[in-house]
Amino acid sequence: MKKTIKMQRQKGVFLLEALIAILIFAMGILGIVALGATAIAAQNDAQYRTEAANYATEIVGAMWGVVDRTNDTTFAASLATFSHQPTGAVANCEFSGTASANALVTNWVNRITTVSATNKGLPGATGAAGATNRQQIVVDSTVGGMHQVSVTICWQTPKDPVARRHTFVAFVN
Repeated sequence: MKKTIKMQRQKGVFLLEALIAILIFAMGILGIVALGATAIAAQNDAQYRTEAANYATEIVGAMWGVVDRTNDTTFAASLATFSHQPTGAVANCEFSGTASANALVTNWVNRITTVSATNKGLPGATGAAGATNRQQIVVDSTVGGMHQVSVTICWQTPKDPVARRHTFVAFVN
């Protein structure tokens, strides 16, 4: 009789243990899926940062190659043609000021802001409703500035709550 009572208490325990094991296993699988999604997002962010760095070094390299080094005056004047939206708030990527008319800069901005089959560009590289570009080139040609060039590129994916930015500072001599 005692054996029967003991067996009746045990009924369903194995089923309960199996359900708990399945629950733990399912939580582990969901954790791995979430980890994979996070890894993909981090990889995309790294890709955009790399592309922004490449765009920044590209325009600085173009500056190095085409500035007129005849004398200090012509050097400063030719370097100043690369200035693009030099004022505004860097923190929130809202740049203002005169856009550069230099063909190298306008082509550079177009490559960043245009996404096509042949051009990657950067997502959200234009401001609200495409009104302003989120690229800035500040050229300091003063004697104390030592021809410092600061290039800031901003972009924003649909999932980003705020714009991301990459700033590259170089001295063009």
